[in-house]
Amino acid sequence: MRATGVTVGLGGRSVVDGVDLHADPGEVVALVGPNGAGKSTLLAALAGDVTHGGRVEISGKGVREYRPLELARLRSVLPQKATLSFPFAAGEVIAMGRAPWAGCPEAADDAAAITEAMRLTDTATFAERPFPQLSGGEQARVALARVLAQRTPVLLLDEPTAALDLRHQELVMGAARARASAGAAVIVVLHDLGLAAAYADRVCVLEAGRVRAVGDPDEVFTGELLSAVYQHPVEVMPHPRSGAPLVVPVREFRSGNPGPDLPDRD
Repeated sequence: MRATGVTVGLGGRSVVDGVDLHADPGEVVALVGPNGAGKSTLLAALAGDVTHGGRVEISGKGVREYRPLELARLRSVLPQKATLSFPFAAGEVIAMGRAPWAGCPEAADDAAAITEAMRLTDTATFAERPFPQLSGGEQARVALARVLAQRTPVLLLDEPTAALDLRHQELVMGAARARASAGAAVIVVLHDLGLAAAYADRVCVLEAGRVRAVGDPDEVFTGELLSAVYQHPVEVMPHPRSGAPLVVPVREFRSGNPGPDLPDRD
């Protein structure tokens, strides 16, 4: 996937401004940046889901040049929130990811794709439960399993770890990494810079709709850059075991210290 000069305007203002980005097969690219930086809007433009200027290509062809069914076989999209109007079972929701392949030879892989997606997301144990009755984290994992079951060469994931506990954050990012290892190009929006540093081959730091930096996390994640972008002092140090950048916000006080003075309450 390749994006050139992508711009998106919403409500009379520029949300994404002249972004160049690419993700190659076998690669995980993380989009990071503060709230309002344009990460989700850029992802929607890459998916072909919002009107945009510039050009977004998959396999050398513009996303707006594909028919919807063709596009569904090339890229799968995980939005921030998954909502359903009917009480489908979790397993049925996951199976919806195979819909683009109905009537194709690839439909023979439906059962294997669904089983693998459930394994990667740890969702098999509640596959029979109605989707609306699941916790927020369980719904998020089911939504990701649907995307993984689709088995497209491009995956676009918007904050897939936001509602998850530590174990399932690692599981989800491991699943993204596994799909990349199998040849997919994965672009993922993340707020957790530690996850981005650990799992992404490249990171793209966005600020006010523009690319501030892009490259290897070891090169891009510096205290100076991140402190400026997030408008908060940040320290970056190598992880003692993996060597990946460890991003730590500077805090004025810690647990056990009195902290700031607060007015008395009656």
